[in-house]
Amino acid sequence: MKVLCETERLSIRQFELRDAPFIVRLLNDDLFIRYIGDKNVRTHEDAINYLKTGPMASYEKHGFGLNLVCLKETHTPIGMCGLLKRDELDNPDLGYAFLPEYSGKGYAREAAENTLKTVMKTCSLDTVVAVTLPDNFRSNKLLETIGFSFKETIELYGTQNNLYEFKSLGALC
Repeated sequence: MKVLCETERLSIRQFELRDAPFIVRLLNDDLFIRYIGDKNVRTHEDAINYLKTGPMASYEKHGFGLNLVCLKETHTPIGMCGLLKRDELDNPDLGYAFLPEYSGKGYAREAAENTLKTVMKTCSLDTVVAVTLPDNFRSNKLLETIGFSFKETIELYGTQNNLYEFKSLGALC
């Protein structure tokens, strides 16, 4: 188990195949499907394939990827957060998703800030972007709160998205 970083309340680690049941639950949440998309992960086998070809392949290829976010005290999985490298974007982008019962408690901000800081430093990145739907008000606000700047609206996967950018000011390194 490779722990990326820890906060007072959270432990953020790389995904493992044993996380497949959580992946099925998270990726089928209504808000995940609405704001991120339907990944067609319905079964344990689908989740194993998603983990192998998504986060785990990204760790190998880029040195970063999506990570499991757990409550530190109980090890309860509550979401995921990490950087992705999409062919459609010039820079890695920050992605996150949390189960609805853990929304509004500051976990997404805590995970995003610490993941961003850690990965930018360890992978020597100076720019990270983020994309979110214009009507995903909570996500837009979170990105601005943690230091992302709105750049423009772009089309990605056939949908209009807000594109944000975060540049290292040296304080992260």
